[in-house]
Amino acid sequence: MSYIPSTPEERLEMLGATGAQSMEDLFSAVPDHLRFKGLLDLPPAASEFEVISALKEMAGRNKVYQTWFRGAGSYRHYIPSVVRHLASRAEFVTAYTPYQAEISQGILQSIFEYQTLICELTGMDVSNAGVYDGAHAAAEACAMFADKNRPKVLAASTVKPMTAEVLRTYCRVAGRELEFFGAEDGKASSALLEQMLDTSVCCVYAEQPNFYGLVEDYGELTRAAHAAGAKMVIGSYPIALAVLKTPAEYGADAAVGEAQPLGMPPAFGGPYLGYMAVKAADARKLPGRIAGATVDAAGRTAYVLTLQAREQHIRREKASSNICSNQALCALTATVYCAAAGPGGLKEIAMRCVSLARYAARRISAVSGFSMMFEGFFFNEFVTRCPVDPAKLETKLAENDMLCGLPVQTEKGAGILWCLTERNTKDEIDRLVRLLGEVSA
Repeated sequence: MSYIPSTPEERLEMLGATGAQSMEDLFSAVPDHLRFKGLLDLPPAASEFEVISALKEMAGRNKVYQTWFRGAGSYRHYIPSVVRHLASRAEFVTAYTPYQAEISQGILQSIFEYQTLICELTGMDVSNAGVYDGAHAAAEACAMFADKNRPKVLAASTVKPMTAEVLRTYCRVAGRELEFFGAEDGKASSALLEQMLDTSVCCVYAEQPNFYGLVEDYGELTRAAHAAGAKMVIGSYPIALAVLKTPAEYGADAAVGEAQPLGMPPAFGGPYLGYMAVKAADARKLPGRIAGATVDAAGRTAYVLTLQAREQHIRREKASSNICSNQALCALTATVYCAAAGPGGLKEIAMRCVSLARYAARRISAVSGFSMMFEGFFFNEFVTRCPVDPAKLETKLAENDMLCGLPVQTEKGAGILWCLTERNTKDEIDRLVRLLGEVSA
């Protein structure tokens, strides 16, 4: 049975329009040795009921923990039911920017509202419609500021490992240099950064908070970067921005990050949402779609896609990026989440994360062998030493329906990166501490 909606006659008609006589003829440009031969290794055809039953059985093998103490870039926050209800409406279920933009006023307005929220969170002037994820946003921002005279990117060694890998890939493919400057006591060192800065550096990238959960001196890093003529890019945990200084207040030229905490569940592979925002001076360098507000001939508010001349679908050879889509549905989700929470709600969520993390850090570090790895202010993640095999600890907690913190390797040795959000409770933390005492006894 064929699930291709076109009929054999329609396919022949389309082939004729291309000048091809058959499907083989259509793909003749593909070398024979690259073509798949034979049949796909697929199970026999089944009914819809049988397929659903098989998929449910497969999904049932996944382990879904009742209690989480892991973050490291993907966070488990409470998502109000209104978020999924509105974001799943048929009018909005699309992952893409509309290409016949002006007839899609609702989608464009939702993107415009998203951009406005990102600017309010970061303190920046202009946001795009979102990119694929936070690591991608960081890499795109660094690429945005690079040129032939300044091809080098410097990044803090305290950024998330996944972000570091994407930066390496972007820089390697583009022929740019990427170097990481070191840390002292878990924080990026401005002194070590200054030693590496020269006229070849286009930008410096650091994260707020960093991978170990610590809040660094981003103002000092920014001053050092600007003194050398380089731009500063700060990647931020968006909910933390409700209580921490914004990238703009630190003097950053671009603010990026992973917006998954704003209404999207932690899912293996996503979909996630990278946000990007810049100062007005760099608006024309910002990659991706930008929705703008204007008025129509009758003076009514209207929304448009703007600054498209830098896009690859308009000027491919001169484009600053090859981004050709955006995460419109995820951006809408983040918009609904922020609107549902409101400024006071976001601050309350952030403060609850901070409060629970402080309590957990105090209780966990009181267990023999689980002392704090680093000193300094942290948001909702922190690293402790671990006196036992991390695998043993993970197994013990899993047996009690808990997802352990992430085992990490730091400049001071191996440890566990713990994470708390508003979904954790004091009772869960107390139970965790009892289990840590048992496993380390």
